[in-house]
Amino acid sequence: MYVVLVNYTAPLEEIDYALADHAEWLTRQYEQHHFLASGRRNPRIGGVIIARPMPRGKLDAILATDPFALRHLATYEVIEFSATRTASELNRINEALAH
Repeated sequence: MYVVLVNYTAPLEEIDYALADHAEWLTRQYEQHHFLASGRRNPRIGGVIIARPMPRGKLDAILATDPFALRHLATYEVIEFSATRTASELNRINEALAH
């Protein structure tokens, strides 16, 4: 699994201008079952995405299609981890239970 920290590199006015396109992109990622959760950071310096297990190259390719990335408005810090303990609602993605 991955935690992705999205860090804005542009003023919030530019972020807000691209926000609708970014929201549509997020919707597509959820429809394709790539993401589990996402939201704004507080203070508003970026966002957080929790992505399902997948090859790292696939995640990098997905992130490269984000309108924030295409417009050079944000950078992405990707933290990979293996979920070994989860709430019961997340047992399907618990990598320790999947084996």
